[in-house]
Amino acid sequence: MLALLFKGKPMKNTVVFIAAALSLAGCTATAPVSPTKTTASATAIEAHMQFLAADALAGRDTGSNEHEIASLYIATQLQALGLKPAGDNGSYLQRVPLRKARLAQDSAKFTLHVDGVSTELAYPKAFFTGPSLQFANTDVTAPLVFAGYGLVSEEFGLDDYANLDVAGKIVVLLSGRPDSLPSEEAAHLTSLKTRLAAERGAVGIITLHTPKQEKVRPYASSLLYLNTPSMEWLQKDGTPAESYPNLKAGAYVHPDAAAAFFAKAPMSLEAIFAALDAPKGPAGFELGVSATLSRSSQHEDISSPNVVAVLEGSDPKLKDEYVVITAHSDHIGFSNDLRSEDKINNGAMDNAAGVAILLETARQFAQLSEKPKRSILFLVVTGEEKGLLGADYFANNPTRPIDKLVANVNLDMPVLLYPFADMIAFGANHSSLGKVVEQAAAKEGIALSADPMPEQAIFTRSDHYTLVKKGVPAVFLMTGFKSQDPKQDGGKVWASFFAKHYHKPSDDIPSLIKDYGAIRYDFGAIFADINFNIALDVANTEQRPYWLKSSFFHDVFGQPYNREGVK
Repeated sequence: MLALLFKGKPMKNTVVFIAAALSLAGCTATAPVSPTKTTASATAIEAHMQFLAADALAGRDTGSNEHEIASLYIATQLQALGLKPAGDNGSYLQRVPLRKARLAQDSAKFTLHVDGVSTELAYPKAFFTGPSLQFANTDVTAPLVFAGYGLVSEEFGLDDYANLDVAGKIVVLLSGRPDSLPSEEAAHLTSLKTRLAAERGAVGIITLHTPKQEKVRPYASSLLYLNTPSMEWLQKDGTPAESYPNLKAGAYVHPDAAAAFFAKAPMSLEAIFAALDAPKGPAGFELGVSATLSRSSQHEDISSPNVVAVLEGSDPKLKDEYVVITAHSDHIGFSNDLRSEDKINNGAMDNAAGVAILLETARQFAQLSEKPKRSILFLVVTGEEKGLLGADYFANNPTRPIDKLVANVNLDMPVLLYPFADMIAFGANHSSLGKVVEQAAAKEGIALSADPMPEQAIFTRSDHYTLVKKGVPAVFLMTGFKSQDPKQDGGKVWASFFAKHYHKPSDDIPSLIKDYGAIRYDFGAIFADINFNIALDVANTEQRPYWLKSSFFHDVFGQPYNREGVK
């Protein structure tokens, strides 16, 4: 029935569409009750996905009316299950204040000054920049200082700012990080580049595209997103989160143009590129040249909701602690691809599938007659596609005390296109949750496999990581690459989906069925059962999860109550 309802383009009468969908999907919440275990429903997962990935929701873009509808749907589903509101003012929603900024394309200017000679770089062939989230207009002239990769880490013996004075100057940094660093730790350190430069008084950052980066992501690929707005959540004083008022200039520069920056330097850019494989990267130095960078930005302040609900625990002491289950509800809205007739990025797998599994996990918990000892907090966040914004806002403005959040299980883009035989839990090697996931998956006949692409540092790239940075042990669950069907290579199907459908209008149910056959909602139910097993184990175990001593995050993010060896 829902399959008929969701065919075609957006309906004119959205209210009728919502009412029909809610009434149909709502009927899934009346399955029989079991005292200790319920089985996930493939039909319920299908219904949720068909609603959330429908054309009428127009790709659920952050801040859009269609995303508001998706959030209302999710909130009312959780309410129907009897879960309590855990958002703002006794509601199921936590409004996230956001600023959207667009660059005035003809305003971006970059002029290099060498011995009194000024040369203007061509936009966007030689450089590009994004909008400023803080200032409508910026115009900065300052000396340039090369600071290697711009990394600082006592643990890895790095300090690219050693013996450099960058106060009042523009730092010039290499994109990426040294290959000698472990990928996940390196990704974390790389995320600190802006903060490190700002703390040392820099007034701008220029990032150099390298030959190594060109092999991974060509410079030309970034030009496809020149008109994409930037977005950040706003603090109580109205300033963007992690804002650094002294940093007014920014640019990403093609290496052909960047060579001129080193005309008076003790080392050429060519020599620096040749030294990229050194364990710590090239040391920094003054460049002896200066630059003027200017741009204009247009700002719009909006908001978009997280959905937050809680199933209260049964233990008088432990019910004040929470196992957090997360998924993101937003996607990327309309496509800018002129070659495609279909403009709606439906986000069926990314992440209607994850939300559907979260909702079905919530139903399983709600229908237990014996409630878990700890409480279960269901958090469906906005703005993941814009930089983990909703999750980061919650991590910094939690609706429950942050030190009472004992673990996070994140669901993002389970690829339900083949009967997976294994599961990947990114982050499993960092905390005691790894063993929990392995045991939970085994109950459903699913193996736990190691990260098949560690170089991608995926553990640092989804919503859970915002809670990790607050000390909360977390895992990010994904379908593995092994298939129970000998006729399907799970790894090839996953790679094919990523290459052909990820962040494209064809991540919709009809297109995926056409390419891969029936959506495996039955294995979505298995995924939900595993998710349920994990959360139930954590909720009923006296000792809360902890960071392993062998993990980088044990000392970086661990708190006295969640480190291995600390009671």
